[in-house]
Amino acid sequence: MFTPESNQFTLSLPHWATDQLNSLPAKLSTLEERMEAVLLFAGLNVRHQSGGPFAAGVFSADSGRLVAMGVNRVMPGNCSSAHAEIMALSLAQQRLGSYDLGAPGSDAHQLVVNWCPCAMCFGALLWSGIRSLAISGSGPPLEELTGFDEGPLHPQWREELARRGITLQENILREEAIAQFKTFAASGQPVYNGRQG
Repeated sequence: MFTPESNQFTLSLPHWATDQLNSLPAKLSTLEERMEAVLLFAGLNVRHQSGGPFAAGVFSADSGRLVAMGVNRVMPGNCSSAHAEIMALSLAQQRLGSYDLGAPGSDAHQLVVNWCPCAMCFGALLWSGIRSLAISGSGPPLEELTGFDEGPLHPQWREELARRGITLQENILREEAIAQFKTFAASGQPVYNGRQG
């Protein structure tokens, strides 16, 4: 039997996230400061065993104001789409009351992620209205270190961003991100892949 409750779902950040969000500065002016915050949340997600080693933040690109932070919640939420980017983009859209994070008259928003988005999250960021993307790295190291299947990203993904007017900044605190993936790999925490692919 279907009930109203069975026809809805809720995703939320872990219990520790609220205090951490409240401890961050209201504005993070540099890309390095923004990535440091993202890496902090990715590390805490692993330490608290509240999801995978991924975090993402949505910021006002100009002022550095944090709009929303997301961490991976796939296993706790029983939701394969609850990746950090999806969490951050969705929370930002809800907070701002707009599905378009690049709507005319609004701030230009930036997504900051501790690695290149997977195939699903890449599509989500294209449709979110985000105007810029900052990542700590891209390519094989993530999958090699952790075993996560990131899916088939378009070979010209950088050009696809540019074609849509989304700027890209890469290799922000790359070594720090890789060190976190190594820590996760050594932790023995589960690596979830569809059909263990």
